[in-house]
Amino acid sequence: MAHSNSDNASFNFITETSENLVNAIRRYLNQIQVVAIDEVEIFKNDSASYDETIAHRLGLIPLKVNKISDKEIKLKLSVSKPGVVYSGELKGDIEVVYDKIPLAILNKDQELELIAQTKVGNGNEHAKFTPGLIYYRNLLTLKTDAKAKEISEIFLRCYSNCVNGKKIENNKTYELDICESCQDELSNLKITLTPSNKIIVFVESFGQLESNKMIPTIVKELKKDLNSVVKKL
Repeated sequence: MAHSNSDNASFNFITETSENLVNAIRRYLNQIQVVAIDEVEIFKNDSASYDETIAHRLGLIPLKVNKISDKEIKLKLSVSKPGVVYSGELKGDIEVVYDKIPLAILNKDQELELIAQTKVGNGNEHAKFTPGLIYYRNLLTLKTDAKAKEISEIFLRCYSNCVNGKKIENNKTYELDICESCQDELSNLKITLTPSNKIIVFVESFGQLESNKMIPTIVKELKKDLNSVVKKL
């Protein structure tokens, strides 16, 4: 079972597998290559922010390209109007994923002018090359008894709607992703929750790559390294 939102920023799926494999997939997120700003040449900076601060902010702006290439891409920024300078004011042959990331604030008669240069890298090299987050947890097994009505009431008022409004019935067993708040309330009712053999994996993208394309890319990199190990053995 899988779910993704409309803008492909997040994706989750449920699987029966070992935590060792899921953890390996999580770690290999840092093997995905993405493009980020690596060098910045600042010609004029009249803002209150240090050059290093602006360069750091530029490096963390997610950039999106259709095809990864070692070709360096240059982005230019030249602003001379008062107000907030945003990431969307960078001009070049690459798409800025979020155009409202603040870089600096200028007052009247102040300017900010720079050229930024991109580089291909992965998360093992620097956090700015990380394309997103992957985390997981076990679904919890809930066995109901005469307290099913009270359990349903807890889930119905859950702020995160952790079981999507599902009505819990008597004498049934459920495997659910239950939030911590509901877990605490269930423990007060002396309801026992046990981890199931199913794992729910969450994938969140920072925008460089669609979330539902991250897992196939990770598996491809993992297979490549496993084949390399087999050859050496």
